[in-house]
Amino acid sequence: MSQWSAAEDGARAMAGAPGFDAELPPETVFSQMEMAVIVTDRFSNIISINAFAKKLFGFGGDEFIGQSVLSLGIAEEDHDQAMDLARHVLKGGVWEGTFCNLRDDGTPVYTRAQAVPLRHPSGSIDGVAIFAREALRSNQREQDRYGLLDRIGTRLAASLELDVTLRAVAGTLVPQFADHLFIDLVTGDKLVRRVAAHARDWTPPPGTWAEPGEQVDYPYDDHAAKAIRRRDAVLAESTGPDSAFGVTSMIAAPLVARGEVLGVMSLALSNLGRRPDPHYDEFDRTLVGAIASRVALSIDNALLFEEERQTALAFQRQLLPGERPPDLDGLKIAWRYEPAPPLESHGQGVQTQVGGDWYDVIPLSAGRVGIVIGDVEGRGARAAAVMGQLRAALRAFAQDDKSPADIMRKLDEWTRGMARPDTPRPPVVSCSYFVYDAWSRELTWANAGHHPPLLAVGDIVGDLDFSRSTGAMLGMRHAGLGGDAAFEEETVVLAPGSMLVLYTDGLTEGRPKADGSFFTGEESRGLVRAAVSRASRGDVEGVAHAVFSAVPGEIDDDVALVVIRTAPEELAVRERTFPAEPIMVSEARRLASDTFTAWGLGDDAAETACLLVSEIVTNVVLHATNVPAQKRALVGAPELSFDEDDWDLSGGLGRPEPVKPEFRLRLRRGARALWVEVFDPDLRLPRIRNAGETDEGGRGLYLVDQIAARWGSRPTPNGKAVWFELPLD
Repeated sequence: MSQWSAAEDGARAMAGAPGFDAELPPETVFSQMEMAVIVTDRFSNIISINAFAKKLFGFGGDEFIGQSVLSLGIAEEDHDQAMDLARHVLKGGVWEGTFCNLRDDGTPVYTRAQAVPLRHPSGSIDGVAIFAREALRSNQREQDRYGLLDRIGTRLAASLELDVTLRAVAGTLVPQFADHLFIDLVTGDKLVRRVAAHARDWTPPPGTWAEPGEQVDYPYDDHAAKAIRRRDAVLAESTGPDSAFGVTSMIAAPLVARGEVLGVMSLALSNLGRRPDPHYDEFDRTLVGAIASRVALSIDNALLFEEERQTALAFQRQLLPGERPPDLDGLKIAWRYEPAPPLESHGQGVQTQVGGDWYDVIPLSAGRVGIVIGDVEGRGARAAAVMGQLRAALRAFAQDDKSPADIMRKLDEWTRGMARPDTPRPPVVSCSYFVYDAWSRELTWANAGHHPPLLAVGDIVGDLDFSRSTGAMLGMRHAGLGGDAAFEEETVVLAPGSMLVLYTDGLTEGRPKADGSFFTGEESRGLVRAAVSRASRGDVEGVAHAVFSAVPGEIDDDVALVVIRTAPEELAVRERTFPAEPIMVSEARRLASDTFTAWGLGDDAAETACLLVSEIVTNVVLHATNVPAQKRALVGAPELSFDEDDWDLSGGLGRPEPVKPEFRLRLRRGARALWVEVFDPDLRLPRIRNAGETDEGGRGLYLVDQIAARWGSRPTPNGKAVWFELPLD
């Protein structure tokens, strides 16, 4: 019986007290306790009960051993609460509240229960111990009243979502205290029915009462109208039209919070409930008034929360890309963003706002694409604001064609400036940035503490190898959390038709199972991999849907998801290297002209493209011979003396031949645009200059700037690349 250590420790303490036989087994004390003790495992299955529990819940024997704790007759409306408290206790918390249980003979019993975690000597939580007593030994009516405010308070504290709050009220009051319940809230200047609940799943005849979503207009003398005018609960015996439907007694209570009437809550008894005395009294009217005050406060909080949440969500969605991914050459893209619902609380507070997950797809020079996935630590407006700043900064760095590793270093420094006097610690962010070239199929990336994406080639799914991409999360070293900012860069060539699935940890972490336990990260990732494998032949939208739905249970954190599939076919590209000599300008133009003709470009488009090719190549050739010689020095080398006669100055092993400068012309065609790139060893980046009227040159880049849709230059490992883009439509 070592698993139920909390109950056993109590029994041992009693056994060791004065007056007890020191040899009295703890199990004997446990069985004689005038308190119900139920011990469950981590999956809420009963592993032990004492004799008092059998008496309290009205069953004999051990037939419930191994069954769910719900089998003890917990009322259906309390099932969700029971599972919530199990999850709460399994995380180390303690819970106390009131339950309604149905004995084997059908009679209800209201119990006051406390649940505590059972800890293994190692510190892990093995299960839950529940201690319970009968809430009140009295008649049914008194039991209905007893603990109702407590139960309402517990249910209302569980959520800040309006619909959940209203359903909690209905589930608590019907059928325990009412056979019919209506909650009508003010929307604009109208009362609109939000909830209608009836005992025994009874459905009123059409036209009897307004349905949820319909406007409600009360006659002046209606009890609900009186309650709103008086701002007090009104008790009425049914003698009007409602009596024809079995209604015998009604109470209407206004829902008032912060001096404003939010609506009205109406409860009714009827012959439907088969109660001995289906009538309310003044005690009930006062009780309903108190309940309405709590309900109104909860509704007001839910409305404020919903407004705040919608504002934060709209703010975050404005900071993320639009709903439709861009149409890019060589890639099919789908993405998803799903904010987490408010976290339900059992005395631990409620996280009410969206998080800082983000993603982006950025068109770069020459048809290349930048792809980012990231997650800002924490939730709320600040996390969303940090996300927006980082996304804007990354876009700026990416447009300058910085390498992924350079971008990670710059973003890491960027986070240092985000510390403020009220929050001196800078944010901590996980992020991965990829650059994909659809023509060469090269994928280059750097990582800052984010988990690797999935890579699917056919039906084979695994993690992209991040073994070298082990950079610390952005901001860690500035926040005093350690970490290495030496971000490594890696490159792989993707197979045709392969697929990448990028995601944040909300997809795989904190997902509950049906039994109250939680999926481990590896279990969740296994489910996601299996979903990708099954859906890998479908389109990216189908894959995104399959991935998002792969792990059952409600998400515990925001989820950002990006699915990318590479093209199965090769894209049109042609390139050639030329000596950097003036005569090669015409050769480069001829290559471009032949290529554009083979690609089926119209005469005007081809002529324009050839003109710009000539300007770019001419600029490269003119400056190629002026490349500054790289200075080399032998640091600490001894002084050498030699005669010129010792060296063959005619070109043998003496002085090496000077390296002739070269340039490389690369032409790419996409579905909607044409890209031209010229590579050369000159490290100097070109810029437009204002040429005077008498200047013979200086207008080439100005012409490119005026005609091309976009143009620019970027450093390369061996020099630079100058590029321009021309639309084909």
